[in-house]
Amino acid sequence: MAYQILGKDVSKIGFGMMSLTQEGTKTQSTDDEKFAILKAALAAGSNSWNGGEFYGPNLEDNSLPVLRKYFEKYPEDAGKVCINIKGGAHKPPMTVDNSPEYVRQSVQHCVDQLGGKAKIDMWEMCRRVSQGEYLESLRVIDGFVKEGTIGGVALTEVNANTIRQAAKIVKVAAVEVEISLFETEPLHNGICEACVELGIPIYAYSPLGRGFLTGKPFNPLFKMLPRLADDNIAANTKLVEAVKKWAAKKDCTPAQFAINWVATLSQRPGMPKIIPIPGAAHIDRVKENLREVELTDADMDEVDAFLVEFKPAGERLPAFFAQWLDTNESTEV
Repeated sequence: MAYQILGKDVSKIGFGMMSLTQEGTKTQSTDDEKFAILKAALAAGSNSWNGGEFYGPNLEDNSLPVLRKYFEKYPEDAGKVCINIKGGAHKPPMTVDNSPEYVRQSVQHCVDQLGGKAKIDMWEMCRRVSQGEYLESLRVIDGFVKEGTIGGVALTEVNANTIRQAAKIVKVAAVEVEISLFETEPLHNGICEACVELGIPIYAYSPLGRGFLTGKPFNPLFKMLPRLADDNIAANTKLVEAVKKWAAKKDCTPAQFAINWVATLSQRPGMPKIIPIPGAAHIDRVKENLREVELTDADMDEVDAFLVEFKPAGERLPAFFAQWLDTNESTEV
């Protein structure tokens, strides 16, 4: 194991659960096949599992029932994993709710869905949309921590100001943001700096750029993202071709190179602990994604030199999702 979070040893590469239940992206597998995927992740040493109350068509069909049933079958695994769950959204339709009343309801609902088969190590509001309610809801989540119902408070999709602000109210266990060769903004906008300053690890979601960086066909659903829209694909494929070249040098797949590039950021000067959390809907992808590949300083420098010149074509998110990005100003607590 590479790191510790809340006193638990955790892996260098984690596992994102969205593909197991999220409509449009999920595997069509049975419960037993989903369990086999989770078992394969744990067998490969990946014990940082990231799920969501809204990873599914509704709030009853999501990551948590899968986890409950998995731990019913494999109770011995409950203490081996570090579980991070995000909530605080209504669905359907998808809307964010930072109100203390709803956040309290959401946390309790997640706990109830697990049915006591395991403990939620970290719980996070999925987005920050209003300062007053967000800060008060952090205190609500911390109340669950203090009573022992959950293990800690995490944050997701927040800016550096919000991280520092939240850390004055609660002990922040982790911050989840998108980081990949395709999305490097958190490395430069103060988020990593704030996490280093406060000793907070980062969970890096979508380290494969929604599958784009693998060089293989990706889910057509993701064409809704401007960077993966047809008019931007040609320009952004330059990055994919570079990843293929780097991977060939390391005798690994493009997916393995991209994931391990994110993991290796932890070793770079001025960087916090960064744990990529790739998802997978099939066992062979789990095994591929969790293979550790050693990247040297020279490897990382070569990538840096490319990224200085490469700028992704298109915005990261469409307007519907961008409306919830943490771009409004934070005031001092």
